[in-house]
Amino acid sequence: MDLLPLLQATGTLVALFLLSKIWMSKNTTTNKHANKTFTQAPQPKGAWPILGHLHLLGGQIPLFRTLAAMADQHGPIFTIRLGFRQAVVVSSKQTVTECFTVNDRAFMSRPQTAALKYMGYNGAFSALGPSDDYWLQLRKVTTRDLLSNRHLESFKHVRALEMDLSIKELYSLSIKNECKVKVSEWFRQVTMNLVLRAIVGKRYSFGDCESDKEARQFARTMEEFAYLSGVPECSDVIPGIEWLDLQGNVKAMTRNGKEMDKFMSMWLEEHVQSRREGKVKKDERDFMDVLLSCFPEDGDGMVFGHKSQDIIKATALSLIIGGSDTVTAALSWAVSLLLNNPTTLKAAQQEIDMYVGHGNVRWLDESDTKNLVYLQAIIKETLRLYPPGPLSIPRESIQDCHVSGYYVPKGTRLIVNVWKLHRDPHIWTNPDEFRPERFLAWQAKGDLIKQQFELLPFGAGRRSCPGSTLAYKIMDLILARLLQGFDLETLSRNGKVDMSEGLGIVLPKATPLEVLLTPRLSSAFYDQP
Repeated sequence: MDLLPLLQATGTLVALFLLSKIWMSKNTTTNKHANKTFTQAPQPKGAWPILGHLHLLGGQIPLFRTLAAMADQHGPIFTIRLGFRQAVVVSSKQTVTECFTVNDRAFMSRPQTAALKYMGYNGAFSALGPSDDYWLQLRKVTTRDLLSNRHLESFKHVRALEMDLSIKELYSLSIKNECKVKVSEWFRQVTMNLVLRAIVGKRYSFGDCESDKEARQFARTMEEFAYLSGVPECSDVIPGIEWLDLQGNVKAMTRNGKEMDKFMSMWLEEHVQSRREGKVKKDERDFMDVLLSCFPEDGDGMVFGHKSQDIIKATALSLIIGGSDTVTAALSWAVSLLLNNPTTLKAAQQEIDMYVGHGNVRWLDESDTKNLVYLQAIIKETLRLYPPGPLSIPRESIQDCHVSGYYVPKGTRLIVNVWKLHRDPHIWTNPDEFRPERFLAWQAKGDLIKQQFELLPFGAGRRSCPGSTLAYKIMDLILARLLQGFDLETLSRNGKVDMSEGLGIVLPKATPLEVLLTPRLSSAFYDQP
């Protein structure tokens, strides 16, 4: 009996090998015929049967760097084979512009993945799903009812209250730990609270009580969700092997999906109960309350094949994941860059002091940040050097098209190497240097149409991130309040912060950021409500 799984696996691998030979033979024949009129983008050498180039894309080197090295060798557009699938990788302004203007409709869909199936409520997680009527409906709900400027403005007071509490907690933490603070962990906590308060009306203090243990468990589950979403899964590109679970990812995704659903179901039930008891006021509704107004609250209704309750949970989850991890990573990189460039750090604090006054005058609020042009430039320069998503979430072509003269057949996956684009010397002078001043001149040009394909921290085109406006608001507010309230110093003996990059779909620092914080204001100022 023990031989049965082995025989099944062997039979599957033999069948896949034969299928790959047939696929490659058919593809070669098609290309020979197509080359009379069409030419596909160059392909790196070293592809294996069945695996394609997958064996070249693993290891401890970040994938965006591996693909950037391939671009240096093969140009700003090239093709790689991912198992039985083909992907085109682009990294220049010209190729990116073509993909998101002329070919935006062709590349508007996304491929089906195991992550979407097991962690995304079987496809209800529309951010990772294909482009269909369901995605279009959810996109309208998200942009019109959840992330519109009017709705974001209505939650301005919630963000202000959260920042007041978070700064007070940071001050207490710095005193308790003799000024040493893991600021990357604080970023994660304050960002998660800002997002949770807006979406599900929750707030955690991350202490030792029972509710805070719940918060830490949710944070761990969310971190694993983000990691598993970006892990290359063989069954996504090699059909018929999901049952083998060769990497153990399917088991991990299934477990994570169940753990995450416990939280989402708990919060949804709390909201349903509050609505039934008439406790929800119209001007106090959070995002989940709005979603309950958009879909039947009994949870039995079906919309495009998905249960209403799954749609609500999946949509809320996508906003939580997208709004917290990306902002946390960006802020950690921003402070790291400022610590390595103390002149820029001082200039940012001087701008804040000039606008709101130095000393015990008042805390700046969200409406002030629009006037902090240098701080905004720091954020943009950080996103240029360390984009939260160094590689775009893959798209999939729904029709044949051409990019830079190369033929791209239907079903091809599109990967934009955002990290490589952001360091293109044809666009950016001294691209590897941290120079926020470049964005002061960049904004002065005013040519936003051309500029939108030079800086893509939140994507572009029809599948761009709908929450980018909220992300900028949160980043500006958190960084401004931190710099107003504290002086920062690195703990490194050589005075430099380690800028090593970690692995993941969101670009993390390899090591947590710990700094010395010295309050810039009187102690009484931090205790204000």
